[in-house]
Amino acid sequence: MAANGNGVSTTPKSPLARIQTQKNGGICHDDSGKPVKAQTIDELHSLQKKRSAPTTPLDGVQGTFATISEDERQRQQLQSISASLASLTRGTGPKVVRGDPAGKVQSVSHVAHHHHIEAPTISVSDSSLKFTHVLYNLSPAELYEQAIKYEKGSFITSTGALATLSGAKTGRSPRDKRVVIDDSTQDELWWGKGSPNIEMDEHTFMVNRERAVDYLNSLDKVFVNDQFLNWDPQNRIKVRIVSARAYHSLFMHNMCIRPTPEELENFGTPDFTIYNAGQFPCNRYTHYMTSSTSIDLNLARREMVILGTQYAGEMKKGLFSVMHYLMPMRQILSLHSGCNMGKDGDVALFFGLSGTGKTTLSTDHNRYLIGDDEHCWSDNGVSNIEGGCYAKCIDLSREKEPDIWNAIKFGTVLENVVFDEHTREVDYGDKSVTENTRAAYPIEYIPNAKIPCVGPHPKNVILLACDAFGVLPPVSKLSLAQTMYHFISGYTALVCFYVFVLWFSRPLRVHNYQD
Repeated sequence: MAANGNGVSTTPKSPLARIQTQKNGGICHDDSGKPVKAQTIDELHSLQKKRSAPTTPLDGVQGTFATISEDERQRQQLQSISASLASLTRGTGPKVVRGDPAGKVQSVSHVAHHHHIEAPTISVSDSSLKFTHVLYNLSPAELYEQAIKYEKGSFITSTGALATLSGAKTGRSPRDKRVVIDDSTQDELWWGKGSPNIEMDEHTFMVNRERAVDYLNSLDKVFVNDQFLNWDPQNRIKVRIVSARAYHSLFMHNMCIRPTPEELENFGTPDFTIYNAGQFPCNRYTHYMTSSTSIDLNLARREMVILGTQYAGEMKKGLFSVMHYLMPMRQILSLHSGCNMGKDGDVALFFGLSGTGKTTLSTDHNRYLIGDDEHCWSDNGVSNIEGGCYAKCIDLSREKEPDIWNAIKFGTVLENVVFDEHTREVDYGDKSVTENTRAAYPIEYIPNAKIPCVGPHPKNVILLACDAFGVLPPVSKLSLAQTMYHFISGYTALVCFYVFVLWFSRPLRVHNYQD
């Protein structure tokens, strides 16, 4: 170590990389790091990508796929996806491969190694002569890239959220939703006047299913999400969503429960499958069809088909309908409610229709958020069905709803909002596209979300009603019998002028509703 005349060290605290000058030509180079081993820009890009590895601790038995190779595990995964997309008339699924068709295309011999194709039962269509590329459980960043590149009307806002358009349908179409009536559902579901369940037969469902599957198989690529419903591990449901849009895949990535890498490896066969071919209309001449839109639910087959609407909320509510069917069979009450918990463990449920304040009231920065819309109530307590929140955005402000405002960032889907074309700042008061503007974000975007999203039995039950006729006083404290009566009758008004709150402040158990 050298020193100057004042006795001060001349060695720098953080030495810079040494620069050498070659004698032949005087070329300077930095020898602080190893040279990049890439000959082309594609090779350089490939070095940017680091292979993902499970982050969940692996204890004890490793699961079904732990003893097989990665190639074999992927082959079984692709076989499962191909089976989900199988055409019932041809008796086979498409030839599926992993990855974006815009990237490097795999060779035929390589694909054949991963998936055995059965001989078709009848003449095949042209769609079977090509490969369907599966974009499987992509990350939000990858889905952003797909949406920006290929979906018109997709933009990144000033806060990093993905703004998208749902097309002509900016809300759900309840009159176009059909449920297959069969020997089981005929007695188990409510049909007829006043019921939201509009029937269709098995044959018509299969016609629409085939139309949706053929459309999806005709595409160069499809998005597949394998995820969960219900944070209660004993009553968790495995769902698979097959869709044509990156927007839909990101929406369901946010709204369903995201599996860990280990859970994804052991996912296996889904309990329920959605075929979202919403860009393609149904055949209006098909029996039971009243428009070019049809949302069809087959509880026996555990399948849902979407045609003629790109509104993402159809998938969310379709799965909620499935939970309404499955959970009561397990003596579990499925609830359309928000839910939060105080610091002392006191849980509150907020019941109400869309727009009555469930998301706003449950997202209280003084309480832990369990969920904003869908829950199960079992003997063990309450559990959120979803992994995200779906908030109305009309007239949203930082002052009134700071947690929701701050949750609209990278990874969040903004539906049908209007924004400045230069600054990309969203105008939440603009209803030019629709008043039903929405934000879908993972529940962990709320700082005080309770993960896992479960809690003890509720202490307070609050029923939110939109009463435009003055039938109810603004605030009513109900007895047990009154609470049961208003819960079952579900009174509300279609016009939202005022919000009325009813609560019952003592612990309730599921069996109270069953008595």
